[in-house]
Amino acid sequence: MANLITCRLVTPSEELLNEEVLYASVPQHDGLVGCQHGTSPLVAQLGIGKLRLDFPSDAGGGSREYFIDGGFIKMADNELIILAERAIAAEEIIESEARAELAEANARVIPDDASNKMEAVAKLSRERQAAALKVSMAKTSKVVGI
Repeated sequence: MANLITCRLVTPSEELLNEEVLYASVPQHDGLVGCQHGTSPLVAQLGIGKLRLDFPSDAGGGSREYFIDGGFIKMADNELIILAERAIAAEEIIESEARAELAEANARVIPDDASNKMEAVAKLSRERQAAALKVSMAKTSKVVGI
């Protein structure tokens, strides 16, 4: 099929995916970006979010989702390379563990004597956001039967 892009999803410890896709919805640090055949060259920073990959019908069709937390992407010559600090397939997220992670993050407070309160608040906010997204993705992957 001529309208595909090669997508590679790589973390520091492993290559999770190296397949052709029709479309990728990628969580940049400042919002989502869509990548498909013919997308202009791009280098961008990843944020926390849901990576959605749409596959062609001859490869089984459908979509796969991954939890992404930090890293970079490069899109050029119909190849998308996603270098993620953390990436977890939606079906591998265990809802009870994600709920425990969210409860722990919500219970945590910034100490009054923190040396850099702004940095501590930003870190805690990021942890809460990541945990909440994992809970949401765990629920959704069960509902759609992934």
